Amino acid sequence: MSILDVTLSVDEQIDQWRSYLRRRQAIHAADIAELEDHLREQIAALSEAGLATDEAFFVAVKRLGELDALSREFAREHSDRLWKQLVSSSEDGEPMESRREAVVAFCLAIAAAIAIKLPAAFGVYLQTDPGFYARNLSLFVLPLLTAFFVWKRRLDQTSVRWLGAVFVVAAIVVNVYPVSPGGSTDILLALHLPIALWLVVGIAYAGGRWQQIDGRMDFIRFSGELFIYFVLIGLGGIVLTGFMAMIFQAIGIDIEPFFESWMLPSGAAGAVLIASWLVEAKQSVIENMAPVLTRLFTPLFAATLLVFLVTMLWTGRGLDVEREVLIAFDLLLVVVLGLLLYSISARDPHSPPGIFDWLQVVLVVSALLADALALWAISGRISEFGLSPNRVAALGENIILLINLAWSAVLYTRFLRGQGPFTALEKWQTDYLPVYALWAAAVVIVFPAVFGLA
Repeated sequence: MSILDVTLSVDEQIDQWRSYLRRRQAIHAADIAELEDHLREQIAALSEAGLATDEAFFVAVKRLGELDALSREFAREHSDRLWKQLVSSSEDGEPMESRREAVVAFCLAIAAAIAIKLPAAFGVYLQTDPGFYARNLSLFVLPLLTAFFVWKRRLDQTSVRWLGAVFVVAAIVVNVYPVSPGGSTDILLALHLPIALWLVVGIAYAGGRWQQIDGRMDFIRFSGELFIYFVLIGLGGIVLTGFMAMIFQAIGIDIEPFFESWMLPSGAAGAVLIASWLVEAKQSVIENMAPVLTRLFTPLFAATLLVFLVTMLWTGRGLDVEREVLIAFDLLLVVVLGLLLYSISARDPHSPPGIFDWLQVVLVVSALLADALALWAISGRISEFGLSPNRVAALGENIILLINLAWSAVLYTRFLRGQGPFTALEKWQTDYLPVYALWAAAVVIVFPAVFGLA
């Protein structure tokens, strides 16, 4: 083996060590860099002492200490710093970059809050034309969120141009089609456009790392954390609104019109930017919440699906083919997929299989059976009532989920049996992300032309 081959091997080992250490959220990125410097110094010293390069690496890692214990030690020694980072501080010691990022995020949040009210200046109101706002809702917010990551990741001009072009084309497409308000096509456009454009946000978020598994997996983590932060902000907004209504009612003023026209739409739009900034600012300080919730709800959902399937088999009852039931099934499968994604994102790929991995396989297999039942019911509706935009969209989404879950079950089973690496499952999930966006784009662009504009 040449010196170059040995160097590359050690660098790859250090990359794995660094990736694992990053998952220990109590350790800041700067601390990881410092630890890596110490690690390399130890490897060099041990190599000079006569140890083989691989042996020097393992001994150096051992000297740095067991990683979980190291995380706890950092948390104890730097608890004052960690608590300060949990809030937005204006202390002199705060890095200028963090202040600048906060200012940019709040300015973009204000821009999003204003953007969602701009149509009213041209006579288009939420109360009179809700379909327009539903179709364009993602266009009020996601371009600004993309701009935030373009600025933060310092993307080149070429990337900026084509990212902007995607949003321009999307705006033209959804507003050129003369859809019937409340019709099937109108609803499908409103539901699928955000899914298609979320991939664009992900490319900007990855900042040149989209072709790497880690870049796409980071975006998956970000998406889950963003949802949680957004919900928490929304709950806080509900409490604030309740107090506002109470105290203003005490002086005889009804704030309901202000809440419906301004606070709700503008607050929701701005909250997306604020939640995104919070995820970015706090992800290296506290443990991510999405994986924690995944650990809690995976066994519950697995048990629910198993009980449902056993009950269905025991009673001999078929699945109700009503549209609302099929939509609920689709949402259930999406939740199962989310649980799978976030358990993968939080798991150390080099750890041996454990009980939670078996629970994941049970959940995935149960979801596969439920998806097969849903597909059977959708096929029955199509054979009985014919094709429609809603049925074809539901059929396509269930097939996409079926393929994902089926191959995930195969890869997970291989891992449990020691016949394949866990990284194969990571790669499959991250490589599959564009499929959802492409299908959503097809629904937005193709469906109105094929099925009409009703």
